[in-house]
Amino acid sequence: MTFEKPAPNPPDSPAAVAAPSARSFSSELPMFDDYLLFLQTNRYSPETVYNYERDILTFAQFLHESSIRFANIDKKTIAYFKAYLGSQDRVMPLKGLKSNEELCATSVNRMLSALRSFLKYLIDMDQPVPVPPEAIKLVKTIRTHPKIAELSELVRFIEAPTRLEHDKRVSLRNRAILELLFATGMRISELVSLNRDQIDGTGKIFVLGKGKKERFVYMTARANAHVEAYVRTRTDRLPALFIPYRGRGR
Repeated sequence: MTFEKPAPNPPDSPAAVAAPSARSFSSELPMFDDYLLFLQTNRYSPETVYNYERDILTFAQFLHESSIRFANIDKKTIAYFKAYLGSQDRVMPLKGLKSNEELCATSVNRMLSALRSFLKYLIDMDQPVPVPPEAIKLVKTIRTHPKIAELSELVRFIEAPTRLEHDKRVSLRNRAILELLFATGMRISELVSLNRDQIDGTGKIFVLGKGKKERFVYMTARANAHVEAYVRTRTDRLPALFIPYRGRGR
């Protein structure tokens, strides 16, 4: 799908001469940095703040390419933005790379929800908004049934680091990661945020999950054994439970 911009830039316009990154013209979005600070001070996770920033900068990128000022956006602009998100003409903010694939409906809705959140913040700050947040309608999604792997395939996957990785430290770390993920069902973002002092041998781990919700997850004895085997190989004093190994001894 190729997106046709609603208002192409004239050949001699500043936008046609230079194409700055999305971050460079984010100043056109009112109180954008204040909005990001609001997310941070309200204990949104760094990953969530990054995703909101990227998604709203995608909208800023679209406005720049279409020569549309934020104050002039309307429902028609939002409709064009939806088409833009579904095209292969997007430039990914914070990376500056051209996208080569269309976004799925779930990803489009995530970006639209981020824009809604930004507009709601402006309203809370008594700032004028050209389009009310509720005017941004999400796209329809198709419910699909998840594909479930066979048990034998899962076992081979979990045991793969032991069979395939030559560096023992990396092998133990990767095996512990997989055992922990499958035993607890925690998210990747939760796992990479774990510190060593959260593993106390009880098999119970306290995590701060999505939406700042606090919960406990429980390890199996097998997962606990693999995590402890990995931790025993650590000679550093870094607090993070899982750390990278540069060079891997090669």
